[in-house]
Amino acid sequence: MIEIARNIQLNEAELQFSFIRSPGPGGQNVNKVATAVLLRFDVKNSPSLPDEVKTRLSTLTKLTLQGELIIKASRFRTQERNKQDALGRLLLLLKQAATPPKKRRKTKPTFASKQKRLTSKKLLGKTKSLRNKKMSNDH
Repeated sequence: MIEIARNIQLNEAELQFSFIRSPGPGGQNVNKVATAVLLRFDVKNSPSLPDEVKTRLSTLTKLTLQGELIIKASRFRTQERNKQDALGRLLLLLKQAATPPKKRRKTKPTFASKQKRLTSKKLLGKTKSLRNKKMSNDH
């Protein structure tokens, strides 16, 4: 069990790892050894995640039509390091989705900000009125 938050734990059996050939570094092994990792996680049918976490996760990343999250890791030369990289990226996404967004508190504009807005409006109006006076004098 992988702990994501205090009340959310992910079962490792829900994760599917597959190995593919990596386009990244590897020297002569790049065409022979499958070092890149594809991590598949079925978000839609996961019993470990609450519904609100699933919806937040779907807004954070793109999911397939079946509701799967696919992470490809090919930064490193070995399968193990790429597997750890993919798992770390998944955990980071899940932790972001597990924290609820902060509620927005309505605030009123301060007196100083109102005054600043009004003075800038008056200044802009004054420059526009000066432009109009120049135009009428030219004709």
